[in-house]
Amino acid sequence: MSEGQASARTRAPVGRPLLSLTLAALMDEVHAHSGAVYLLSPDQPVLEMAVMAGLPRAFAAPWERIGLSAPIPVSAAVRERRLVWVAGEEEMALRYPRIAMVLPYPFALAALPVATPAKTYGAVFVTWPGSHPPELSDWEREHLTAVCDRLAVRLERAAEHSLPLAPEPDLLAAPVVGGVAGSLGTAEAARMVARLPYGLCSLDLHGRVAFANAAASELLGVASDGLLDRHLWAAVPWLNDPVYEDRYRAALFSQHVTSFVALRPPDTWLSFRLYPSTTGLSMRISRARAVTEMNRAAPPPGAARDRLVTITQVLGLAGALTEAVGVQDVVQLVADEIVPAVGGQGLVVLGSRAGRLRVLGHRGYADPQVVERFDGLPLSEPTPGGQVLRTGVPAFFESREELERLYPALQTHPSEFSAWAYLPLIASGRPVGTCVLSYGAPHRFATEERAVLTSLAGLIAQALERAMLYDVKHRLAHGLQEALLPHTLPALDGIEAAARYLPATRGMEIGGDFYDLVPTQGVAAAVIGDVQGHNVTAAGLMGQVRTAVHAYTAVGQAPDEVMRSTNRLLLDLGAELFASCLYLRLDPSRGRAVMSRAGHPPPLLRRPDGRVRVLDLAGGPLLGIDGAAAYPSTEVALPPGSLLVLYTDGLVESPGVDFEDALAELCRRLGELGDLPLDDLADALVRHGPHAADRLDDTAVLLLKAAR
Repeated sequence: MSEGQASARTRAPVGRPLLSLTLAALMDEVHAHSGAVYLLSPDQPVLEMAVMAGLPRAFAAPWERIGLSAPIPVSAAVRERRLVWVAGEEEMALRYPRIAMVLPYPFALAALPVATPAKTYGAVFVTWPGSHPPELSDWEREHLTAVCDRLAVRLERAAEHSLPLAPEPDLLAAPVVGGVAGSLGTAEAARMVARLPYGLCSLDLHGRVAFANAAASELLGVASDGLLDRHLWAAVPWLNDPVYEDRYRAALFSQHVTSFVALRPPDTWLSFRLYPSTTGLSMRISRARAVTEMNRAAPPPGAARDRLVTITQVLGLAGALTEAVGVQDVVQLVADEIVPAVGGQGLVVLGSRAGRLRVLGHRGYADPQVVERFDGLPLSEPTPGGQVLRTGVPAFFESREELERLYPALQTHPSEFSAWAYLPLIASGRPVGTCVLSYGAPHRFATEERAVLTSLAGLIAQALERAMLYDVKHRLAHGLQEALLPHTLPALDGIEAAARYLPATRGMEIGGDFYDLVPTQGVAAAVIGDVQGHNVTAAGLMGQVRTAVHAYTAVGQAPDEVMRSTNRLLLDLGAELFASCLYLRLDPSRGRAVMSRAGHPPPLLRRPDGRVRVLDLAGGPLLGIDGAAAYPSTEVALPPGSLLVLYTDGLVESPGVDFEDALAELCRRLGELGDLPLDDLADALVRHGPHAADRLDDTAVLLLKAAR
């Protein structure tokens, strides 16, 4: 074999459908009824669905492409490199409300990373009906983990030999019945089905009709050849309602019998009962009884067309947008989930400030300057984005010629797109922005499509209004936080100091953590504390506590007296908030430190020889609880070269992690990294704590090192 032939053979795709076969075998062995394999994008933190089995991909449309930070089980499995188990509907709603909103059905789910010790390749999820026991068995856990580990090894080998994975089709079972009634079995079986007084239909996993007896055809009012191989809601116009499609989805996902009633115009109520299996649905249709009191209007007759956006996608978008925090979150979600769904290729989100157009975000433009040149233009300028934002009236341009005829100035800097939908984002009765969807080719916007796009813009507008308000509060919160914390630490004789503060990554990102270093005559005072809460009230009270400690230090109070005075102040203020605090006086000339503690995590002392000790000091309760509380002082030796680490609980506390274990890990890291320059050490401690990228609480660290 020549060298060229060997190289070509090396680069040939993996021959067998590796992912599909692995997933199918796994589902069969653990008796799961659906599942999917995701692969990690090589150039960005995104999981992309490679193959799905057991259910149509449309069921998982909102999650075909998801970020690693998304609150989704497969993303959590990859981030935390562990099996994620969701036992049922209630637990899904509690832990992953975004999924529960789109799939509010009883089912259980397991998600696992596909990873070797060195690299993560993707993730797998599988689902069971809601009848699955509330816990995975040990065998199921071991088997799921083993299969994913083996898949990771095979993907690693493929990567080592530069073998790309060829695209693989999704795995869906064949229809229950494949056409006419005679395929049910014997001729007698077909005659028996034909004689039944009620209608029988068979639907495949996509909802297409595979069989319908004569009674079903008569009850539905559609000839048999008009039913076969078509979606039931497309073949029967008055069933083209998301409510009925939802019952089909519920039956397949939960594998439970479901039912509904529907009005066949003008006045006939029919009862539908769906019996699911892993290969499709059997449906029984009969005349409904005792529903005369129901007065639901029937959908107007007429041929149904494919919906631009499915109910699954709308619910998925609504659920995703409820979790969008800032403006850029909204832009990213619309780009990932709406633009592809409506066939677009580009997105621009515009807003206004002080009478000028502002580009809030954009995606899909090869030359960003095409979009960014509009930023700062007066709203009075003749641009379609500004016109729509001012008037609240949508504009649709089906070709470049149509756009440039109405706005000739745009000819000087044309973009690569050829059609545009300019949608006003109206919230609380006023335009808050414009959403521009761009298409790569000329595009005809039919009346129904314009209505759907305008409706989707309403969802986006509500999310954008919340996001803009959040961003304003976020900026105000950071401004307040920066004003209350010291901008720099004073220089002290014999003491080197460094401090860091990181806000929580959730909520308002403002809290009550504080620190300070106060020079006094001959000695120095240091304080660190945490006021309960994550809001402006907590931050304001933190500023008062810090000021009080400063004042009590200046008049020469001892550490225990400073704590008692601050405790009384909190009670007098009547804020009904508590605070933890650690206060100490440093005397580097004597190599001593005197400390007093109020419910605060214990400080750490790293000795010059590298050993680390937890200073479990005696102390009193949190400040603001008991006016008569005492806060005893403790004197600690501070020889030259020793390092004191003061911190708030955000550095060591996180869900599911024992405090003692986290403290031991902090001691270990301090022992290893303690010889770093103090600023580098401070960065290392706060950036590599537990869940540093997803902080539920603020983190403050104050490092004090005695000079040698």
